[in-house]
Amino acid sequence: MAESYSDVFYLIPDGLTLYARDYSGPAADSPVVLCLHGLSRNSRDFADLAPLLQRSHRVIVPDQRGRGRSEWDPKPERYTPTTYMGDMLVLLEQLSVTSCALVGTSMGGLMGFGLHALAPGLLTHLVINDIGPVLGQEGLDRIKQYVGSTMSFPDWGAAISYISEANAAVFPHYTKQDWVSFTRRMCIEKEGSVWLDYDPLISAPMKSPEGEAELATLWPLYDGLKDLSLMLIRGGASDLLDPSCAAEMRARHPDMVYLEVPGVGHAPMLDEPGVADAISGFINS
Repeated sequence: MAESYSDVFYLIPDGLTLYARDYSGPAADSPVVLCLHGLSRNSRDFADLAPLLQRSHRVIVPDQRGRGRSEWDPKPERYTPTTYMGDMLVLLEQLSVTSCALVGTSMGGLMGFGLHALAPGLLTHLVINDIGPVLGQEGLDRIKQYVGSTMSFPDWGAAISYISEANAAVFPHYTKQDWVSFTRRMCIEKEGSVWLDYDPLISAPMKSPEGEAELATLWPLYDGLKDLSLMLIRGGASDLLDPSCAAEMRARHPDMVYLEVPGVGHAPMLDEPGVADAISGFINS
């Protein structure tokens, strides 16, 4: 599906210039959906979903600081969800957005928990993609190990080979062309090489004792979502959102829409069959 968006660059109070894609809706007053990517990803993750949602909504897709076209932070201790949430509030204020739905993948979903607490009334719907208040230890250890460990490759072939091997268990159904597209979203060319498109220090805070302590606050934040329309998406083979956590989330919010994507690990790309249509139907409900 063809993309049609405007580039937005905005200055945040600590001096960085950040970036977002702004997909206009069908009308000037179209409702807004904010799409938030995961830890080591960027706005290109939503290149398939955003044009579909654009049929009914204005779609805003930022690159968090240290990713994509947003500047890297010289103080890596600020690479935390709390900081990113503040950045999102600045972005939405600059775009005069006072209400929106939110689609959050992994870290982006946790940001949805916190944004609702920080700005009650901002969110109308929240789509939580493969994340919960308890993080599966296997998935957490995997993420800590790979993020920032290998950053550059001599050419696109080497990048595709590395990324396909590293993520084979997540997307076992992917074809060679799927891996090409996936790698093109994760990497850029610079300095004569191919690089993963993020600051390798983005994972530093989550590896600290303070990062571990923050996880204890997630159930109270999740319980605070009771007045929102909620949708939970889980990869059927996810190692970060365990079935037991998903079951507890559903028990605490029995009206939540639940969708499991079979045969996919952490995290679904939301381009799997039927998933984007389900999200569109949900945020339009």
